[in-house]
Amino acid sequence: MKRSLIGSVLKHALMILLSLVILMPFYMVLVNSFKTKGEAARMSLGLPSVWQFSNYAVVVEQGKLVQGFFNSALYASVSTFVAVISCAMAAFVLSRKRTRLNSSLFYFFLIGLFFPLNYVTLAKIMQITQIANTRLGLIVAFTSSMIPFCIFVIRNFISTVPVQLDEAATIDGASPLKLFFQIILPLLKPILVTAFILQLMGVWNDFMTPLYLSGKSSMWPMNLAIYNFFGKEKSSWNLVFADIILNVIPVLAIYLFGQRYIIGGLTSGAVKE
Repeated sequence: MKRSLIGSVLKHALMILLSLVILMPFYMVLVNSFKTKGEAARMSLGLPSVWQFSNYAVVVEQGKLVQGFFNSALYASVSTFVAVISCAMAAFVLSRKRTRLNSSLFYFFLIGLFFPLNYVTLAKIMQITQIANTRLGLIVAFTSSMIPFCIFVIRNFISTVPVQLDEAATIDGASPLKLFFQIILPLLKPILVTAFILQLMGVWNDFMTPLYLSGKSSMWPMNLAIYNFFGKEKSSWNLVFADIILNVIPVLAIYLFGQRYIIGGLTSGAVKE
């Protein structure tokens, strides 16, 4: 009994220590974002002597964060919605019709999970299709990068849905589209929300894709706006930290809102073959 109690205390102490290791950098950034330039330069963990809430107003005005926010929201929401819905439709066909061609297509999609994105080739294709340096081009790039993951998790989740539902709906006269959107799609809510949240956060935090594929500052998402602002104000750490906090807040809010779907979606047959 005593040994079990000691083991439990040690486990909790270890978890608390690991939590502090993870939370401490975020706390440091948050606290220093309210300090003066001189105080923030010391990177201390203490509270500011005078809370400088005006730092955030300066960042929003000078860092072009409003434009960056709307760009990030546009890229993340549109590309994720298109990718998740289209991949769900494709995954339904790949799961229900286990032909040799469909099996080959599924494993072809999986290759995208193991190879990095080639920005040189992608940029050349975008130039040929005349969507380079456009918001449409970035949305297409983001959407295509989501296909392997979405196909993988959604197809394997669909395999846990009984085929008898398809047969019953077909007997009742349901068309393929009606079968998918009215019968199957509602059952996929856990994995669709999971894929949507994970991919949306991925697009929001993606730095390399817009850096290589957008040549106009008016197209920059929030993280590129932060990078540009840091280049101008690299000595003003209080403003840089405030900039970082403003970029983190939307992603953190989305994750907290959908974390129960993420846990449920990834543990409800999402990796079952």
